[in-house]
Amino acid sequence: MSRRAWLRSGLGLLAGAQVVLGLWISLLPELFWKWPWVSHLPPYNEHLLRDFGGASLALAVVLCSAVAAMERRLVITALVAYLVSSGAHLLFHARHLEPLSAASGAGFMALLGAAVVLPAALLWLAADGVAFREPGPAGRRSAP
Repeated sequence: MSRRAWLRSGLGLLAGAQVVLGLWISLLPELFWKWPWVSHLPPYNEHLLRDFGGASLALAVVLCSAVAAMERRLVITALVAYLVSSGAHLLFHARHLEPLSAASGAGFMALLGAAVVLPAALLWLAADGVAFREPGPAGRRSAP
């Protein structure tokens, strides 16, 4: 698979996750709140959850745009925005693991860590611009 295909697939995965998360939180905040990794930080706040769902959907729009356009600046901007969000999320929860069992906390940190590592790897893949070059004659890639 080409770098471009890996990049597009990874962006699609991040976008899909944000769509699912954003719709779940926006439409069913009470159900999201019942998730053990969420409900250990009371109190329940419907307004805050719905705002978070909306922000997740907004990030999904940017990621979907990057998947569709595959334009370097948009892809990098979308990935940096995702990293800012996922990095802050990871740091917050890393400081609030006390109510969770060791196994649950480890699983949660692995999931949140993956949400930082994947976009960082995709950003590295996008950084040199090779994934955005158009194929030239005889399968060779031309400069951007």
